[in-house]
Amino acid sequence: MTRLWVTGYRAYELGVFKNDDLKVAVIKYALKRELINQFEQGVDWIITGPQLGIEQWTIEVVNELKADYAVQVAMMAPYLNVEKNWQEEKQAQLAQLKTQVDYYASVSAQEYQNPSQLKGYQSFMLTHTDAALLIYDPEFEGKTKYDYFVITNQQNSQNYPWQSVSFDDLQEYAFAYGEEQESDKNY
Repeated sequence: MTRLWVTGYRAYELGVFKNDDLKVAVIKYALKRELINQFEQGVDWIITGPQLGIEQWTIEVVNELKADYAVQVAMMAPYLNVEKNWQEEKQAQLAQLKTQVDYYASVSAQEYQNPSQLKGYQSFMLTHTDAALLIYDPEFEGKTKYDYFVITNQQNSQNYPWQSVSFDDLQEYAFAYGEEQESDKNY
């Protein structure tokens, strides 16, 4: 069993406020290509969080790919009721996604108390995964910078492979996505 931690930017950090934003289609296209590559290298579990953006889009993409790949997806929340202060629509979206994962749990058995729960979450993710994929560019910081720092530090102390998809990479995926959409129109 090979487990991959997937994380990245929150939707608002990417300027995405609607699910039908073209950026979402491009990011899902990039995630699909990256995940297929991971599955072909033996990854059979995707472990991610509940955050709006890369983490939730990852779950959606994995569920689409399950028809072709023997893979499972887990959603791990850092603490209970992570969505407690979210808008009702976003809470409903998360509730729906929870029914679509193979495993869901909270790392902490309490609601948010302090930042140590987030550090505990990172520690859990590192010890329960074999590698990481970040949709993150260190030149454009966001909340994922904390995961980036802990992952790169982990890689320095032991063999913990990771890769990131930068904004330049996303631009390349955007070109490929556009070309694929154009060729589909011509058929």
